Amino acid sequence: MATLPGSKSTSKVAVTSGMQEDSPKEQQFQEIEKLQDLGINASDINKLKGSGYCTILSLIQTTKKELCNVKGISEAKVEKILEVASKIENCSSFITANELVQKRLKVLKMTTGSKTLDQTLGGGIESMSITELFGENRCGKTQICHTLAVTAQLPKEANGGNGKVCYIDTEGTFRPEKICKIAERYGINGEDVLDNILYARAFTHEHLYHLLAISAAKMCEEPFALLIVDSIISLFRVDFSGRGELSERQQKLNKTMSILSKLGEQFNIAIVITNQVMSDPGATMTFIANPMKP
Repeated sequence: MATLPGSKSTSKVAVTSGMQEDSPKEQQFQEIEKLQDLGINASDINKLKGSGYCTILSLIQTTKKELCNVKGISEAKVEKILEVASKIENCSSFITANELVQKRLKVLKMTTGSKTLDQTLGGGIESMSITELFGENRCGKTQICHTLAVTAQLPKEANGGNGKVCYIDTEGTFRPEKICKIAERYGINGEDVLDNILYARAFTHEHLYHLLAISAAKMCEEPFALLIVDSIISLFRVDFSGRGELSERQQKLNKTMSILSKLGEQFNIAIVITNQVMSDPGATMTFIANPMKP
């Protein structure tokens, strides 16, 4: 029987202590509170955390313009914060290719539950990267997400991520009872698996931004292996419905993808998003063989 992080099983103590021993090696992020050691005001740090900036790397990955949008943070403060952040997190300069190899050794590969799909992906879904599942409606994208929500919690020796899962549902398709059935397949307790899934229903693209900020704070507190957004496009299609809003929709979508990519790199987690294909009405007029497109 596999043992999960935070499991209620009899081996709970052993699992917890083991995770604590590994955490100094695996934790790749510097918490934003370290700014205070170099003279940044605690109230300013709290303002940044309230806007979703919970790590030093998240500050370095953000433009000055965006940081100035944080209420109570002036341009002068942003300059000082970024100067201090660069001293703590040495990622604003070049590294050797060998150093990059060492960084890549920390990348995790988590099984999808399908040997064929794992082989296609080169061993499973990777941490520090975004995996997109796309296809027509009801083709099994959400089912794969449910399976990944279980396999990501498996020990690393079982091709899992040994961490918790953040599941953001934009269409109301998450079914906890399915999670329990999948857990049975792997011989693990369904309730333990559900306890390790942080679930939220997103209703607008702005709400999605808010949930991603909350998830960043949670990832600073506990070990996570996977973040799922099912589906990524549905909220944007509703919030930006007219052709005149396509440009703004694309900009907001690009911003979301950027946030997800940064989260994956900061916390060494896998990002999985689902997307739907749609029919191109003009395809039949131009003799295109397949009128479907993402």
